[in-house]
Amino acid sequence: MSETKDLERMVEFEFVRATENAALHSMQWMGRGDKEAADEAACDAIKGMFDLVDIRGEVVIGEGIKDNAPGIFLGDKLGRWGEGDPRFDIALDPIDGTSNISKGMPNSISVMSAVLVPDGKERSMVNIPSFYVEKLAYGARVERCILNGTIAPITLDDPFEQTLEQVAKALGKRIGELVVTILDRPRNQPYTDAVRRAGASLRLIADGDITAAVAPSLHDSGIDLYVGRGGAPEGILTAAALKALGGDILLRMWPRDEEERAELLKTLTPADLERVYHRDDLVHGDSAIFCATGISDSPMLPGVKLIGKTAITHSILMRSRSKTVRYIKAVHDLEVKTIHLRSLRGEEHL
Repeated sequence: MSETKDLERMVEFEFVRATENAALHSMQWMGRGDKEAADEAACDAIKGMFDLVDIRGEVVIGEGIKDNAPGIFLGDKLGRWGEGDPRFDIALDPIDGTSNISKGMPNSISVMSAVLVPDGKERSMVNIPSFYVEKLAYGARVERCILNGTIAPITLDDPFEQTLEQVAKALGKRIGELVVTILDRPRNQPYTDAVRRAGASLRLIADGDITAAVAPSLHDSGIDLYVGRGGAPEGILTAAALKALGGDILLRMWPRDEEERAELLKTLTPADLERVYHRDDLVHGDSAIFCATGISDSPMLPGVKLIGKTAITHSILMRSRSKTVRYIKAVHDLEVKTIHLRSLRGEEHL
């Protein structure tokens, strides 16, 4: 047990350095209308950072395959992969909110999670094969009320107005006092309509649904519930964060059309498609590390702030085993700061 704890402590800040470097290196593309270039800059910084780290990391949840952008792909190796180095499953999104960064808008972060893979075990994270999933995320107070029987278990099949009533009861609020975040897409219009009918407050976001789904579990976010159909990788990253924060996420595959459903059924059963995953189904064990660095301001973190030759970054680091949540403010002197880039196999000044 102590060896596992030591392994986590040994590498957790390397993950923060990776997301910090990704945020700093992608900032040059803020508002320039080129989300692929921003994503490529973030990926280069993350790969370069892990070229210096003694782990055997395998990407089991990666963003690049989904949208064909320059990225870090499923199956990619991170770390030096020396004999005896600890093995980690890694989920990441070099930039969650690429459209936002390209437009100079809020709500973009660089985010990673890692779970130690014990000897003899194949995986510690579940890879969901569908493009989109249905997601519903809530905080620890709601989860405790479900566990102690104060409210009935929440499901993805309940009328959403009923779910709002249950969450309001758990939080001791009127429905009109609830704040619900939804990704602003046509596929999520039924949820938007339900929130408006019920009279709850609605916060639509253009992009970046990891921060939105984690927000109900942060004590100072002002968000009570996240719901919607969005990317599957973001759902796994959310689950990793909630392992430390104590909230839960419900997730179910959502095929976009009959063609995708038929493709999924080549390797899955109809019951697999209907399965509802919870946090602990998606991320196994209690050794998850989650970290993120703000690029532009979000409900989770302030973005990078440039003051003359200085950059200030804000990051969050969580460990599920200890339930520790650290907020890290770093001041970077840009006259001496360097970032190790995979493309250069060396250091570059910012």
